[in-house]
Amino acid sequence: MTASVLYVIACAAGPASDLQRLVGEAVDSGWDVCVIATPTAIQGGFLDEDRLAQISGRPVRSSWRRSGEEKSNPKADAVLCAPMTMNTANKLAAGISDTYALGLIIEMVGVGVPVVALPFWSTALDAHPSTRRSVAVLREWGVRVLYGAGEWEPHEPGTGGEQLKAYPWSHALHIASELAR
Repeated sequence: MTASVLYVIACAAGPASDLQRLVGEAVDSGWDVCVIATPTAIQGGFLDEDRLAQISGRPVRSSWRRSGEEKSNPKADAVLCAPMTMNTANKLAAGISDTYALGLIIEMVGVGVPVVALPFWSTALDAHPSTRRSVAVLREWGVRVLYGAGEWEPHEPGTGGEQLKAYPWSHALHIASELAR
């Protein structure tokens, strides 16, 4: 039996520096993991691409394949977008597909692959009217957004670093596993 495939989509936010924790746990749980990162997550040095490739057995992707290039990732059974930034939430809700990562999420929802999103932003960003509207739109669209009491809640501006150890990677992976069944 082949392993179920999990696309892990990472945005440029503090928890991305600890993404190997999620990827390692997913691999240990039997997932075949494909890491896809936003260009800003790559360019900003948020990820250890070499370490993630070593753990997952696959290179980290951040751009569309070239014309004629063969697909490198197998079909996904579930998608976990973590950390998801406010920017990504707002773009997804608006249907903007200007990066490979955004395009994949939109496509996966469109074909019925379960998508889980684990946000990371401050209360200042959360206060913008578009943020909660975007979360509501994503939920209406079928994305399981782990946002609110008992899941993930925004942090006070300037305290994001203090929140990294408590970032609920395992909870998000558990939800993705449940939805993929």
